[in-house]
Amino acid sequence: MAKGASSESSGCGGIYSVSAEQQDKKTGCPFAMCEGAPSAGKGEATDHPGPAPALPPPERETWTRQMDFIMSCVGFAVGLGNVWRFPYLCYKNGGGVFLIPYILIALIGGIPIFFLEISLGQFMKAGSINVWNIAPLFKGLGFASMVIVFYCNTYYIMVLAWGFYYLVKSFTATLPWATCGNPWNSPECVEIFRHGDCANGTASGNLTCDELSDKRSPVIEFWENKVLRLSGSLELPGDINWEVTLCLLACWVLVYFCVWKGVKSTGKIVYFTATFPYVVLIILLIRGVMLPGAQDGIIYYLKPDWSKLASPQVWIDAGTQIFFSYAIGLGALTALGSYNRFNNNCYKDAIILALINSGTSFFSGFVVFSILGFMAAEQGVDIAKVAESGPGLAFIAYPRAVTLMPVAPLWAALFFFMLLLLGLDSQFVGVEGFITGILDFFPTAYTFRFQREVTVAVCCFACFFIELSMVTEGGMYVFQLFDYYSASGMTLLWQAFWECVVIAWVYGADRFMDDIACMIGYRPFPWMKWCWMFLTPLVCLGVFLFNIAYYKPLIYNNSYIYPWWGEAIGWGFALSSMLCVPLTALYKFIRAKGTLAERWHHLTQPIWGLHHLEYKVPESEIGALTSLTPVSDGSAKVVILESVM
Repeated sequence: MAKGASSESSGCGGIYSVSAEQQDKKTGCPFAMCEGAPSAGKGEATDHPGPAPALPPPERETWTRQMDFIMSCVGFAVGLGNVWRFPYLCYKNGGGVFLIPYILIALIGGIPIFFLEISLGQFMKAGSINVWNIAPLFKGLGFASMVIVFYCNTYYIMVLAWGFYYLVKSFTATLPWATCGNPWNSPECVEIFRHGDCANGTASGNLTCDELSDKRSPVIEFWENKVLRLSGSLELPGDINWEVTLCLLACWVLVYFCVWKGVKSTGKIVYFTATFPYVVLIILLIRGVMLPGAQDGIIYYLKPDWSKLASPQVWIDAGTQIFFSYAIGLGALTALGSYNRFNNNCYKDAIILALINSGTSFFSGFVVFSILGFMAAEQGVDIAKVAESGPGLAFIAYPRAVTLMPVAPLWAALFFFMLLLLGLDSQFVGVEGFITGILDFFPTAYTFRFQREVTVAVCCFACFFIELSMVTEGGMYVFQLFDYYSASGMTLLWQAFWECVVIAWVYGADRFMDDIACMIGYRPFPWMKWCWMFLTPLVCLGVFLFNIAYYKPLIYNNSYIYPWWGEAIGWGFALSSMLCVPLTALYKFIRAKGTLAERWHHLTQPIWGLHHLEYKVPESEIGALTSLTPVSDGSAKVVILESVM
């Protein structure tokens, strides 16, 4: 192209028309949007003659420092699943062998989508709903992510409430779950026994081993009888546990004041909530490896079993763990990215964050299994008998382990404080993502004073009201329904599959790579494009189909089978998000006018008017990322700037 010729640029989606002189020589990005240049409509506009420019609406918040964004992502993505789920899956699926499918799926699935969501939010400067104006026909992806993150916000905080309850109970000379004889204990409660003593015919007092098998640990009785007050079934909700309800309320108050002022305050809080758990993990690891039996536990964690690679379940577990721990499909990463500076290097950030996430999971395994190895040695049983995942690890296995340590209340308090912080930043960043989506969805004409504070309060109250069903005697059954279905592997895989398809095949992978180059100054490695187009959708679809083929109905504690209507409620949770994509697309397609080809063409064209700003720009500076309607006014033009900024 001859110098000075006007052309339609392919960068930034090809939505602007600029001259070659206005384009950055390195990236082809319009000068007005490249780093160090003024944004469209700003900079030197006031130096030109003409009436004073109209004041635009307030600009979108940005992180005070880029490290605020990094810490927020670490706090959100690195959560309880890294500590209580990955180590167990690693042990269960062949030890060190599990790292092979885990790393492969991270490279071809997790990291590409993690990068896609962050970069999409940064480019579109919008929350999880409006970000899909990049392909309006598929705006249902935004609604789906809002449904999923709402479910997550609703049930995830229950773990924090239980952790907070245990933390409070840890500040005693004798841990309440270490002894029998409490009001909540049954006659079958036995405090400490060693199965290895069964070789002598007795294990505890005058009990035989057969009699001992029917006895219950005080740790389990504290969890089931005191904390949960577990009823017999989902049909028996029972009374509310007011102690746990107060802990739940305290957690929501913490979350509210972390989120109510936006990213300016959130970005500061995560410096503590995202980093202090690492301090506690290191302390627990040092203590753990000094305990007898720790080495055996770590060997169990890493010992490879190559035969496991042939099992489809190993690959399913690796895929679902990646999507869980990377927090993909929830829309929160998109919301966090939307507060970045336009020229932030989100490519580098995504790689760093993925390494931190997976590294934390792997490191946590040494902490968990050093303590489980000690516990197995103390009880004289194989480590398979004490290895737990999920709430079983946090509220049964670890509390039982600390009762065997000197200065038990100290280690209990440290563990549950770490648990609270790990979950707290994941929770309030999830709420931030939900609130961002809501506020971006409504036009600026409907804004009012204290809009954000009121919206956050309504959201927190609505979630708290729903959670009252989880602090009843049948609340654990409700919690398991939410956990198993609402944000399950199937829903996240479905979401990730369509995100890749829309960006790679509807909007265009090369076009989006140009947009990224417009932001960061260079095109990412082509591997990302290949993953978005082929590898990642195939992985998502494959693991999704495996999940369907190997689906098992929900069973609580390996004994309670849910009634048909309970399972139907669970599937209602799952389908309420999954159906958002096809139903929204169908609705938009039916409402559109013209032939099928015209409707498709119209509904897949990006809508860049997320914020409509009316102000004056010199005609020579009109360009970057805009769709303009000029009105002549002297030497300048009054324009309606439809900008993704």
